[in-house]
Amino acid sequence: MNEEASTAIYVVKTTANQERTVANLMEKVAKKEHLGIHAILAPDELKGYVLVEAEGPEVVDQVIQNVPHARILVKGQSSFTEIAHFLVPKLTVTGITEGSIVELISGPFKGEKARVKRIDETHEEITVELFEANPVPVLGSSGLAVTIVMSPG
Repeated sequence: MNEEASTAIYVVKTTANQERTVANLMEKVAKKEHLGIHAILAPDELKGYVLVEAEGPEVVDQVIQNVPHARILVKGQSSFTEIAHFLVPKLTVTGITEGSIVELISGPFKGEKARVKRIDETHEEITVELFEANPVPVLGSSGLAVTIVMSPG
């Protein structure tokens, strides 16, 4: 508990689409230099920024000095409650409804269009029926990637 009280969340502005690169390089520098950085987060929803849990802003400043694509340390600090929603995993089937027309974007049926027949949110799986030739039910798993082409209604 005492360790948690002595750290805060700081925000580092980065070049767009370089968030993961900056986070990885910051990790390497912090480990090499044995600096007081406890966690680094580059959420997909937060473009151009990396969140850093550290003992102080000077530690973060020291780390980003020689990290390419790390621009500046944003003034101030954030709290854990402000970033908690980034720590909760998002369901992969969110936004997909039964009857939606989707396009498979990976796997052996890549590029095929299909209709969603069933959604199992507990296992994060969808069952789709391909449109081409004979409709074939395909059970999707967390590895099945689809993009919504048309939603019903």
